[in-house]
Amino acid sequence: MNPRIQIAPTVCHGKPVIRGTRVLVSTILGALSGGDTIEMVLSDYPSLSAEDVAAALEFAGRISDYKVSAYEAVA
Repeated sequence: MNPRIQIAPTVCHGKPVIRGTRVLVSTILGALSGGDTIEMVLSDYPSLSAEDVAAALEFAGRISDYKVSAYEAVA
């Protein structure tokens, strides 16, 4: 989806992370949804960039737009 996001079974049990880190996308999203600003997230995780946070948001947007095919809905 985004080259900044990595999903690999050998990294954090296959959960989406920011590539080259062990920072979970869900951690970033949870912080933002809890009221943290992007600047606060970047301060808490100095290995991240603003582009990494944007990639996490893009990932969430794409996942939330997932559509089930008619075949999958029946199965």
